[in-house]
Amino acid sequence: MPDLIPFAFGFVLLAAALFALSRFMGFSAQRPQDYAGTDPAMDIRRHLEGPILCEGVIYGPLGRVSSRFVAQMEGRWDGNRGVLDEHFRYSGGNEQHRQWRLTLGNDGGVRAEADDLIGVGAGRQEGAALQLKYRIKLPDSAGGWVLDVTDWMYLTDNGTVINRSQFRKFGIKVAELVATMRRTPV
Repeated sequence: MPDLIPFAFGFVLLAAALFALSRFMGFSAQRPQDYAGTDPAMDIRRHLEGPILCEGVIYGPLGRVSSRFVAQMEGRWDGNRGVLDEHFRYSGGNEQHRQWRLTLGNDGGVRAEADDLIGVGAGRQEGAALQLKYRIKLPDSAGGWVLDVTDWMYLTDNGTVINRSQFRKFGIKVAELVATMRRTPV
């Protein structure tokens, strides 16, 4: 038994070091300024305007696909203020509606509101990317949890937006979403 103590202590130190490093590597380490000057430049007033088809998957905490979805979206802008209506259809048969109320600042800052958000979301578009952070309350049918969300949207050369989102509870990743968003003909 005494031989296990140094092993356990070493394991705990390794786990703590890996957790600390994760803040400097990978998804959590990205910053909007990392994408400054990248092309094509994202402008959410243009790239989240009109009818949009969104298709994606949600990964559960063990990394397996837990749900697939298709969403019809409609973006409308008046100057720097916009509304993005979303209608999701999930593979399990559930449907969900959300309306984002977005404000784009002259400095690239983004303010986001929706009825299921706790407080106001904030982010920034920079170069070909947009980061948005917010807290969301899941519906009671999904546990009613409040999760911390980080969305990253990356604009591709053909105008498709790739969305990658991570959902965390107590700092631990509990889900991840990957989706494409493509404008559709009117």
